[in-house]
Amino acid sequence: MISLSHLWLPIVVSAIAVFVVSSLLHMVLTYHNSDYRPLSNEDEVRAAISKGGATAGQYIIPHAVGMQAMKDPAILKKMEEGPNGFIILRAPGLPSMGPALGQWFVYTLVLSFLCACLSGIANAPGTPHAIIFKFVGISAFLGYVGALTQQSIWRSEPWPVTFKHSLDGLVYALVTAGVFALMWPAA
Repeated sequence: MISLSHLWLPIVVSAIAVFVVSSLLHMVLTYHNSDYRPLSNEDEVRAAISKGGATAGQYIIPHAVGMQAMKDPAILKKMEEGPNGFIILRAPGLPSMGPALGQWFVYTLVLSFLCACLSGIANAPGTPHAIIFKFVGISAFLGYVGALTQQSIWRSEPWPVTFKHSLDGLVYALVTAGVFALMWPAA
């Protein structure tokens, strides 16, 4: 067992490394550009949403709360006619990357901390690098990828998008595992 005080450096370095790698993946590679498709009548849809007074938040159409509402003939008709979907609206104005990047860095830091907690409990100083790499890699992979599949199952996110995000998560897990393996305390 290793005290977290001995793992603070790999925690911080791995969080920074994942932050940098994720920035490079999203700014240099363009494979996420196809994750969202444009609406052929975007201006009309925007006007309808504005007219309805929708504010920033998460919506579902058609809206039905509970199983009893799903039996309502009017809801059933709407479901059959479509469109059916989930809508996430942001506040008006240019998106601000600062808060999102700050939250992402905190997430990478928390995930690295949790990997350190698990690895510190399960492994001693001097544990071979390959074992640390596998242990931290699996832990980090679960943290970066574990819940992504739910988006495709329950929210109909296209499977190719989930696959691409999972590939990103695999890269982040490998980076985290590599940092921990290289910086693991000696016996």
